[in-house]
Amino acid sequence: MAVSMASSPSIPDEAFVFLGAQSARRTGAARLRQAAEKEKPMNSRIYFDHSATTPLDARVLHTMAPFFGGAFGNPSSLHHEGRVAREAVEKARAQIAALIGAEAEEIVFTASGTEADNLALIGAVRASGMPAHIVTTAIEHAAILETCRFLGQQGTKITHLPVDAAGVVRTESLLRELQSNVTLVSIMTANNVVGTIEPIEELAYLTKLHGVLFHSDAVQAGGKIPLDVNRLHVDLLSLSAHKLHGPKGVGALYVRKGVKLSPIIFGGGQERGLRSATENVAGIAGFGAAAEIARRELESESARLAKYREHIVRELARQFPNFYIFGHPLHRLPGHLSFGFRGQEHRCGRMISALDAAGVAVSAGSACSAHHAGEPSPVLLAMGYDAERARGLLRLSLGRFNTEQEVERFLEILLRTISSRGLESHSRPIAAAESLAAAVV
Repeated sequence: MAVSMASSPSIPDEAFVFLGAQSARRTGAARLRQAAEKEKPMNSRIYFDHSATTPLDARVLHTMAPFFGGAFGNPSSLHHEGRVAREAVEKARAQIAALIGAEAEEIVFTASGTEADNLALIGAVRASGMPAHIVTTAIEHAAILETCRFLGQQGTKITHLPVDAAGVVRTESLLRELQSNVTLVSIMTANNVVGTIEPIEELAYLTKLHGVLFHSDAVQAGGKIPLDVNRLHVDLLSLSAHKLHGPKGVGALYVRKGVKLSPIIFGGGQERGLRSATENVAGIAGFGAAAEIARRELESESARLAKYREHIVRELARQFPNFYIFGHPLHRLPGHLSFGFRGQEHRCGRMISALDAAGVAVSAGSACSAHHAGEPSPVLLAMGYDAERARGLLRLSLGRFNTEQEVERFLEILLRTISSRGLESHSRPIAAAESLAAAVV
């Protein structure tokens, strides 16, 4: 859907207080990667945890900079300074809408993806005005599961749909629940732990046939795979800036025209009364820039990151007979890889620590659950893995500024780390055509 962009705000020159040069404005991701690679020492750290958060794109920082300085106005004010701020907010609203095929007025800014999820679920339940029933899955992010737990304590019925061994929700399980009275279905677009992409278009279509609202937490998917809210049939969709090389502290909720929500924060009535508080203009402007960059570069970036991921899989499958992956072999985020080594699951924590000491940042799953380190992953348990396997996940998530050189250096470091911990390598040849599917448990 075409979205008309608001005119660029008239930012005075003196507002640019942080960046001495304006070269970042029109620099593409490839040139930024090349420049960064030249500046990096050979032993610099490798960041492969983009599912947790992403580094701020220099082009995004350039967009944000004026609003930390001279362009400091309150977007609710009617004077010039306020109008400059309002223009920036509305431009960003249109940019984010364009990323997901929405209308600008359907975007509501929040302080995070978590808040967007809370507004969607709590807002829909309160607006329904009757005993509510939410259908979700057992592999959702804590932002959904904990909100459902809160609502359950308030009397809302909560149903958790099962998933298969790849983390996919089956339509038949949803159809069974839709035979009863349901207020809202909430199913994530892509899983943050294993990277599986859910069949949202099919699930939401079935939900709409029953006259039920459909929400999707797209925090992990936004800017990484194509999203069109009209093709997907969703009524509500959550996004977060810091997952797509934007700033932390700003999120958004897509609210389809005609969908009724009750606010969960009260005050001055900003964001059409759905989210009161003076807008975070710098963060919102950065979110808009990040969304625009992601939309423009999505196709090339997805192909590049998927290529790196497949190369890592082939190398690990060639070297280690006990290597296996978690999640769907095909329907997964392009830069996402979750894997383990059969029989060595108990060494996962030590392996991550050793990689960190060697200069590589990876994770064992959701950063929001890191305080439960060493415990079995709830996502993997819901997918049918036993407790031992559910402790053995390593997650790599690649991003815009990772390079081929970093991938090769990571493989060298990982192979050394694994070998030093007693995992025997082998030299079975693997054909170039073999893909992720060959390594799925």
